[in-house]
Amino acid sequence: MWVPKTEEKTYFCHKCSGKLEFEVKMMRTDVCPHCAADMHVCKNCEYWDPGEHNQCREKIAEYVADRERTNYCSYFTFKSGERTKLDKAAVRQKLDALFKK
Repeated sequence: MWVPKTEEKTYFCHKCSGKLEFEVKMMRTDVCPHCAADMHVCKNCEYWDPGEHNQCREKIAEYVADRERTNYCSYFTFKSGERTKLDKAAVRQKLDALFKK
């Protein structure tokens, strides 16, 4: 019998980028074991998007004032995949090259 391979997901803290491993379902009050930041926050959610209205792609979610504090959003889904940090010098260099400064 063929059994599909389960997709391994990797999770990282929005604040310290520390790798997170969950042995059980994450609870609303859980904190990062590396930096003690709240985990059930907008910035860890797959729907968080600073360019969207209310910074959320889920159109019917309630407004959340503090995106880095635990909230009660029922649409929260932990974003998988590594967060990339912007290298400001590299970005500036690319912009300068683009505009030939």
